[in-house]
Amino acid sequence: MLMFVSAAAPVPTTAPLRLLRKADSSERTQSAQAGYPAAQTDFFEVFMEFLSNGFTLDICAGAFPLSTDSMLLQDFVRLPANARALDLGSGCGTLGVLLCAKDTACHVTGIELDETAHNAALENIRRNALQERMVSICADLRMIPGDLIPGSFDCCVSNPPYYSGGPASSTAPLARRDDCCTTDALFAAASKMLKYGGDFFLVHKPERLAQLCACAAAHSLEPKRLCTVRHKPDGQVSLILLSCRKGGKPGLTWEEACLKDADGNPSQYYRSIYHI
Repeated sequence: MLMFVSAAAPVPTTAPLRLLRKADSSERTQSAQAGYPAAQTDFFEVFMEFLSNGFTLDICAGAFPLSTDSMLLQDFVRLPANARALDLGSGCGTLGVLLCAKDTACHVTGIELDETAHNAALENIRRNALQERMVSICADLRMIPGDLIPGSFDCCVSNPPYYSGGPASSTAPLARRDDCCTTDALFAAASKMLKYGGDFFLVHKPERLAQLCACAAAHSLEPKRLCTVRHKPDGQVSLILLSCRKGGKPGLTWEEACLKDADGNPSQYYRSIYHI
């Protein structure tokens, strides 16, 4: 069972959803331009997460915190037995730790461009005694190291930056620059590393769906599952979860999810993900 508590302040079972979402790249840019210290922004206020089954997450300043996006994605991922998973743009290793907690037989390799986030991932691996099951590599996903064999992974996962137009300065952290993680580069890397029949799982914004499907088709990845996520039943779709299969046949299943019920309380879906 997974349950998450903040080191800074306990998160009640009805925790505001704003504390659990990922800050998109436009918000990160505004914060950086305003000169706010990391600890004074909503999306940097949690630096460690404790999992009730003994796992923990260290979140370094400037990296994505544990978010609803990550929780939705780890729940959406379907792992085959003894899966070898590749996390593209793995940050502090959040998805890798979540997947290892979800499936005790899976092995996860993360590729992260930012050295600070990569070092935090190494600490998360050490702290959780996952050295035999999880690896973090500091590298550019556009130039995957040669010791990672193409076509050797059962699945790929990614929780990428949602928007282009990030900081233009060459001094900005590499992981925040849209030129380092384009949608096309992401799908190209997934297609290259997946086995035939392997799946690529990602979370993104609904307005990018057409682009995601076009990139998938360009790299021999067939969309197979689409889940639309709303914050409330009568609200707009705010997130999508998409899985694409390498060499898959046409045929898409559509799922829906909602984070709050009609009364504004956490929905059964939300509670099932957080086990509350």
